[in-house]
Amino acid sequence: MVCPKKTTYGGKIIKINGWGRVMISIIGIGPGEKAQITPLAIEALKNSEVVAGYTLYIDIIKDLIEGKEIIATPMMQEVERCRMAALAAKGNKNVAMVSSGDAGIYGMAALMIEICEELGIREEIRVIAGITAASSAAAVLGAPLTHDFAVISLSNLLTKWEDIEKRLDLASQAGFVIVIYNPSSKKRADFLKKACEIVMRNISGDTMCGYVRNIGREGQTHKILPLKELKDEVVDMFTTVIIGNSTTRVINGKLVTPRGYRI
Repeated sequence: MVCPKKTTYGGKIIKINGWGRVMISIIGIGPGEKAQITPLAIEALKNSEVVAGYTLYIDIIKDLIEGKEIIATPMMQEVERCRMAALAAKGNKNVAMVSSGDAGIYGMAALMIEICEELGIREEIRVIAGITAASSAAAVLGAPLTHDFAVISLSNLLTKWEDIEKRLDLASQAGFVIVIYNPSSKKRADFLKKACEIVMRNISGDTMCGYVRNIGREGQTHKILPLKELKDEVVDMFTTVIIGNSTTRVINGKLVTPRGYRI
């Protein structure tokens, strides 16, 4: 008989492959392609009784969660979704909350933990890492994140635009490669243009950049282009943008930021 592997969590011993007392798994399912969902995430989904998530993400993994109880809500109902999932766990059910990319990077992990605290729910919580859009987009484009980089969302629903502008300004002053999430929407059609203009106060418009749309999904496309052209591109919420720094260049069709090993 093979004993389940164990590890410590919050000062307690819990099972890993047996899942023990872990009642809530907050799971990053990657950019969309099944092959980019980690084996640990698949195992957590398999062991869950209830799966909660944004409607689109539930649809992406529907063949992995057949027979499960589903909690699916549209965008802008994240708090209610977490409440329902937390209460299901309180009812002694093993719950999986899914996010695209990594659940701890602009995902549901923090909110789920906060909601559990508010509701006085003490079931074990396990955060399972996923492949975030920054790394999956970078892989499509080449190797633009080999050196220091910053990730900034242009969504101003939860962050004031003044704060976003300051972060773009300071990150570009500091020479970071900048990954941009949520670059545009119907209500924010000109936000990428604004972001590029802020960055161009500090770096050349000839700086090489790139973007990927629908990473790991049907219709994936990508483009490499200079910053001065990027500002006029039409993108959407399913696009991840990478703005290079002074060392970023194109090598054999790949966007590359050298690490400096050859210096």
